[in-house]
Amino acid sequence: MDKIIIKGGKPLSGMVNISGAKNAALPIIAACLLAGGWHRLKRIPQLRDIRTIKSIMSELGTDFREEDGELEVNSDNLKSYKAPYELVKTMRASILLLGPLLARCGKAKISLPGGCAIGARPVNLHLKALVAMGADIYLDHGYINAEANRLAGAEIFFDIPTVTGTENIMMAAVTARGRTVLRNAANEPEVGDLARMLRAMGADIEGDGTDTIVINGVDGLKACQHEIIPDRIEAGTFMIGAAITGGNIKIDGCQPGHLTSLIEKLRLAGAQIDTGDESIRIQGPAHIESVDIKTMPYPGFPTDLQAQFMSLMAVADGWSMIRETIFENRFIHVSELRRMGADIEINGSQALIKGKDRLFSAPVMATDLRASASLVLAGLVAEEGRTEVHRIYHLDRGYEAIEEKFRGLGATIWRERE
Repeated sequence: MDKIIIKGGKPLSGMVNISGAKNAALPIIAACLLAGGWHRLKRIPQLRDIRTIKSIMSELGTDFREEDGELEVNSDNLKSYKAPYELVKTMRASILLLGPLLARCGKAKISLPGGCAIGARPVNLHLKALVAMGADIYLDHGYINAEANRLAGAEIFFDIPTVTGTENIMMAAVTARGRTVLRNAANEPEVGDLARMLRAMGADIEGDGTDTIVINGVDGLKACQHEIIPDRIEAGTFMIGAAITGGNIKIDGCQPGHLTSLIEKLRLAGAQIDTGDESIRIQGPAHIESVDIKTMPYPGFPTDLQAQFMSLMAVADGWSMIRETIFENRFIHVSELRRMGADIEINGSQALIKGKDRLFSAPVMATDLRASASLVLAGLVAEEGRTEVHRIYHLDRGYEAIEEKFRGLGATIWRERE
């Protein structure tokens, strides 16, 4: 097992390129189950979660090959519709295989998923929608069993916007009989990226980017080429890194339009930000101003940047409040930030932060993916010694070569074996 070591105190400087979005790549790879032939996917990040979904799909009979930095996927020779617990347990996004397997094979058997301990994130919304489309579903010994000769279009209303639920039902609906309407659907950029991929395969989808998505089922799909959108959460993490260190960096290969809520909050915190078509220049402030945030579905402030922003507020002037409205257990990084000297009080879904002049180096333990990033950011400004971030396998699930990218910006950071 690895750990990351950081000696803080250096402002970030230089340029960093953003990888493809993990949360777009996972459903897009899963969508390759819907049609045989070689799909060619560009900008797939090299991440643990990507390796996991490839391992699961390989067990099902999917073939993969890498060529010129692109991932090619072929599901012509599917031999199974069962995603085993041994692989699914490490990644909640494995539930994304349920919709395409049911659409393609008429059957699916998926272990109830695992992953980060940041809340229940129940799959009942996925199952309720599939039942409305005619699927027979039952749970048995920790597995979801689903059957349907061919799904039928239906009117689906999600009680809460769910990104993976929206994506799963989109994939299930593209070859269903008739029309499916998803209401209160998620409109994150990653959902739109999947819709573009499905349209390239021949699907009839309208309304992505809004809360109402309409899918007219087609009889068949074909393999296609697709390039994954840049990772807005990775870009946002580096933006906060520049702000917290008082650095000056350029972020290339990103889409500023996907980060408007973060840009607004960082400007309020004192950062100077200039945006281009596919780039962001950010100069961190000499004194960080306190800013309140409330996590919301897109285009609101992303829950996946809440922990990182909390590290920034831990060294801001004055008091700030963070309200978490998406996941109920997403403050478990607070105890580790306190070990570094942060002054944070938790009251239910609210965190009250009193900014300090400095944080101090300490050994800390990552508890989930984005909490890991918050501890790295805190380590970049921590004084007196070195910060050791343990259990970074969480970090490797969602950030491609993060220590190398920070080192390229001048940070003193490296990886060691435990």
